[in-house]
Amino acid sequence: MELIDSHAHIDDEKFADDREEVIARAAAAGVTTLLAIGTGPGPEKLDAALPFAEAHEWIYTTVGIHPHEAREVTQGHLDELARLATHPKVIAWGEIGLDYFYDHSPRDVQERVFQQQMELARVAKLPIIIHCRDAWADCLRVLEEMWRPTGLGGILHCFTSTVEDARLGIEMGFLISFAGNSTYPKAQNLRDVAKALPLENILIETDSPYLAPQHYRGKRNEPAYVAEVARTLASVRDLPAEEFAARTAGNFRRFFHLSQPSMSAAAESQR
Repeated sequence: MELIDSHAHIDDEKFADDREEVIARAAAAGVTTLLAIGTGPGPEKLDAALPFAEAHEWIYTTVGIHPHEAREVTQGHLDELARLATHPKVIAWGEIGLDYFYDHSPRDVQERVFQQQMELARVAKLPIIIHCRDAWADCLRVLEEMWRPTGLGGILHCFTSTVEDARLGIEMGFLISFAGNSTYPKAQNLRDVAKALPLENILIETDSPYLAPQHYRGKRNEPAYVAEVARTLASVRDLPAEEFAARTAGNFRRFFHLSQPSMSAAAESQR
């Protein structure tokens, strides 16, 4: 089964003791491409995921500052992000957005930093990866005002809202990505959204080390487990898991203009 994990935090300290083994297990599970999210622990380490993208041909990365840390942002951080965004393995900006569930940063500051990063992403011509929790009305408003006109689109990561909001995102050029929480017994609403959307607009992810799928719930998540998301959503759509995985992988490659790696992840892991 060919898989792409469109959102994983492989720089996280939870992988400190066995990170290369985690990456090897992903390759063995069929993950051919992985997007390592570069928000890291915060503005003090803006290149958190870049070393892993440089070390593995099939791993790409992003740059950005999560809304949790918006209150820490200085102009120096924004300048550094703009510099890092020119790296050839950086293919998107994020995750950025709004989080009204935790409110670690004031909401007005979150929106200001969100807008500042969108402007930098526009200049860099990079799509954006959106984090949105309990803030969908404001998030979609800002995207409509500031981002839709760019035509660059992006990914609504770990989608948790309604089919109506998903369709608004698609109209603005976004792909809708589903994570391990879509496998939970009480998450029928997410599976209903995944069933209702056009397959060409869907991605899958782990958001590891968070949100382990139901089979691994309570454990550390890792990129290999994206196969569980594929199996669950394939069943919802009455498709073979292999077909669903291949179609979502194709969506990712098409959106980011990526070809198959010249060396497969599995082959690299055997070196």
